Amino acid sequence: MSAQYGTKNIYELEYLGNILKLVNPTQYRFEHLATQLKWRLQEGRGEAVYQIGVEDNGLLVGLTEADMKASLKTLKRMAEKVGADITLLREREVDYDLDRNTRKIAEVLVRKVPDDQQFLDLRVAVLGNVDSGKSTLLGVLTQGELDNGRGRARLNLFRHLHEIQTGRTSSISFEILGFNSKGEVVNYSESRTAEEICESSSKMITFIDLAGHHKYLKTTIFGLTSYCPDFAMLVVSANTGIAGTTREHLGLAMALKVPIFIVVSKVDLCSRGTVDRTVRQLERVLKQPGCNKVPMVVSNPDDAVTAAQQFAQSACITPIFTLSSVSGESLDLLKVFLNILPPLSNSKEQEELMQQLTEFQVDEIYSVPDVGTVVGGTLYSGVCREGERLVVGPTDEGRFLRLKVGSIQRNRSACRVLRAGQAATLALGNFDRSLLRKGMVMVSPKMNPTICCQFEAAIVLLFHAKTFRRGSQVTVHVGNVRQTATVECLHGKEELRTGERAVVRFRFIKHPEYLRLGAKLLFREGVTKGIGHVTTAGLFFGVI
Repeated sequence: MSAQYGTKNIYELEYLGNILKLVNPTQYRFEHLATQLKWRLQEGRGEAVYQIGVEDNGLLVGLTEADMKASLKTLKRMAEKVGADITLLREREVDYDLDRNTRKIAEVLVRKVPDDQQFLDLRVAVLGNVDSGKSTLLGVLTQGELDNGRGRARLNLFRHLHEIQTGRTSSISFEILGFNSKGEVVNYSESRTAEEICESSSKMITFIDLAGHHKYLKTTIFGLTSYCPDFAMLVVSANTGIAGTTREHLGLAMALKVPIFIVVSKVDLCSRGTVDRTVRQLERVLKQPGCNKVPMVVSNPDDAVTAAQQFAQSACITPIFTLSSVSGESLDLLKVFLNILPPLSNSKEQEELMQQLTEFQVDEIYSVPDVGTVVGGTLYSGVCREGERLVVGPTDEGRFLRLKVGSIQRNRSACRVLRAGQAATLALGNFDRSLLRKGMVMVSPKMNPTICCQFEAAIVLLFHAKTFRRGSQVTVHVGNVRQTATVECLHGKEELRTGERAVVRFRFIKHPEYLRLGAKLLFREGVTKGIGHVTTAGLFFGVI
């Protein structure tokens, strides 16, 4: 028995372990292996994948049928001891010994049984051109019923009457898909509420459904920058191919360094030749110098397992799925992929964020009857508890105001403690809603937060029809901050053209903002587009 760890992300998380065999270990050895498994589950934030029948050096030795059964039985005992379940992902035969005996290797997913809402939560932003089938796909995935070809599956996802009337998403909505410790989808049963899904899930996929139409581009960018998605799913219609905002959405995800996988939808409407042509078109775009991606078409369950593991290991791998929300073709492959997809950050990185002071970014503001003012957003760092006292700002005058957190809800169910990286809604009681706006932050009073009216950023101008110079006005997106800013100066240059770099000083035109140094920045105005990161933020007058 042995374990080997590679050099890529998935291996650094101790996510994948190689084990020769687990046949009748001694009690001492069993306890040691169970402790090792518990540690791996902590590192993998509740998940680990074991390869059985593989030596330390990666050699595929394989096991006989009897040894494989005994090893799986031992692994199941180990999992039960640490409160986890196992799922056999795949089994393969290998040719190893000279006497031609059949030998097998197996990959097994070990997943922790949910405990006090501490399930693994991954956020997936859903991108794609208008009418590519994004909302319909999410409706089918989360509700378990196929579409009727006329958009029935998407109706429950829409938030506004005009969305139902036009069939087009204009706002940001959230849908959840839960997997239990055995890798089974928990959504599909009668009257299953969000709270029940959370209670039954060991792993939760939160889909952020973004708008596809170009006139709602600012909403889509806000969803990508503010909600901190772990991955992006680009939906492309098989019958129209790369059209409309598809390239723009792909470029946005790449600029923000969000790993992306692609779903080619509506294959039931097209011939096989049309679907293949769309896939080839995608492969050409992904292989272009600006993308430098390696497309990987998923056509069977084995491909789905491989795609999930390689996608987490390498940022350049781009899985491509071809499916139908009407016929259900290949939908199961996408579910297998999402079930196995590991987190990008390990428990150590999350622990480090939790040690920092509390910082919660305000993305949504509501008024709820009998509850009062409620804010939705993501906890960037620290830990937030019921009853905690924080300060929120900056206001238009550059001040921070004191408040107290009432109740906390995560994925629409009550939660006592919120940890770094988790999204939630916080009830603020009778706090005056008119004092709040999107883009604010709620932070610990100990942070003594500083704010700025102007800041500097190292940028790359991705596209400009003419030249970018002092006095230019652009809409700046930094995390949950979205505001128009004026270019005050370009250090060392008079003007910028497409593809050039510079350090630029911006000034917000309306009110000061709270910015983190090093935060990713994206700016646009008409066809003008650029990316960069904040290097310095000029101090302003407001603290508490």
